[in-house]
Amino acid sequence: MKNLIEILSQEIGVKEIKGAKANTQILKYAKDCGFKEYTSDETAWCSLFANWVALQAGLERSKRLDARSWLNVGTPIDNPEPGDVVVFWRESRNSWKGHVGFYTGFSHDKQRVYCLGGNQGNQVSLSAYPAERILQFRRLRSVSVPNFSSRNIKIGDSGEDVAKLQDALKQLGYNCGTSDGIFGPMTERCLKDFQSSNKELQRNGVLDKATREYLVEIIKNRN
Repeated sequence: MKNLIEILSQEIGVKEIKGAKANTQILKYAKDCGFKEYTSDETAWCSLFANWVALQAGLERSKRLDARSWLNVGTPIDNPEPGDVVVFWRESRNSWKGHVGFYTGFSHDKQRVYCLGGNQGNQVSLSAYPAERILQFRRLRSVSVPNFSSRNIKIGDSGEDVAKLQDALKQLGYNCGTSDGIFGPMTERCLKDFQSSNKELQRNGVLDKATREYLVEIIKNRN
């Protein structure tokens, strides 16, 4: 599955066209996501773009065009990482209007939050929004079951299997930090915490066969 930030970065600069014409790439977002009623790129498309990115990354989607629909998707979090969804209110906190993008970071003074998203200045861009307008950060879950290799992985290891493990643990609410593919102390601690949820598992901090099978079972049942 493609990396979400990579998907976002490749779309930077896609811009709506004023008037009767429409950017074919934006219409493709709608077609790929099944939004048959979407025919004009001058219709708000931040949620459309978020749905398309999530689809490409194999993550759950809101399947709606209103930005606040993302308040019902994924898991609410207080410790956002690059790629997590951020939902803002627009005009009024009590209105139905909003904006959705993918978090990249805060400004130094924490007054602004930067996100990559669609319909930001009428295009896909990196833009800053007032932090006071944040409604929620949400972490999206994978719609597929992780496909690990059969090898054991432990602290000091690195690579795709480690990143998959980190993603899976975060989906279950364990805070192991950024999914950087490096098996460090935070990942080991979270894996031990996960192992402690099943008395049949060894609490050894190693993704061994028994732990791997149980983790896949939990993710599969959750999906």
